[in-house]
Amino acid sequence: MSMTLVPEAIEAYASEHCEPVPPLLEGLREETYAAMASPGMQVGRMEGHFLRLLVRLSGARRALEIGMFTGYSGLMIAEGLPEDGTLITCDVDPKAEAIARRAFARSPVGRKITIRMGPALETLKTLKGPLDFVFLDADKESYLAYFEAVLPLLRRGGLLVADNTLWSGKVLQPKSESDRAIVAFNDAVARDARVDKVLLTVRDGMTLCLKR
Repeated sequence: MSMTLVPEAIEAYASEHCEPVPPLLEGLREETYAAMASPGMQVGRMEGHFLRLLVRLSGARRALEIGMFTGYSGLMIAEGLPEDGTLITCDVDPKAEAIARRAFARSPVGRKITIRMGPALETLKTLKGPLDFVFLDADKESYLAYFEAVLPLLRRGGLLVADNTLWSGKVLQPKSESDRAIVAFNDAVARDARVDKVLLTVRDGMTLCLKR
């Protein structure tokens, strides 16, 4: 989503006070906005840095991303992993895949990343745990199904991060199927005793779930 829940000037100020973005990632952002129909699906600069920091803080070695898009978030997650860390990233869009593969090939952390194309729920059936870190940023209608499928694979103390959980504020007055799906996901996670959770107002909303 392109909308933010804080004033644009504050969003820009916060972004400017993050670490600098490598030229490869700036180029990837430009290519995404030039080539993709919905470039706002790409995570923002601040959110990317936050993901990398969360990976490092969690001590993750084995990560999973559901919703690769053009690879920006995957590269940030991979940067946070140790040298022997691995990231499996899932998507269904071949146009986005082509852009991501080129970016991964140019990046020194690209060797940590394995792309799995196809419906993520089918991919999840082939994976074995334990996973240390999961980033969920795919079709909103399936968020709850992804959560239920991946939680058994996540180790105790592992971290799951779900993006877009404020959905540009539409969670307050849901109208569409995707609106209602995010509301259902948020409500289910809030009640789930298997995880400690917090919904943060970072960009379009990020929910952090620590498996108990």
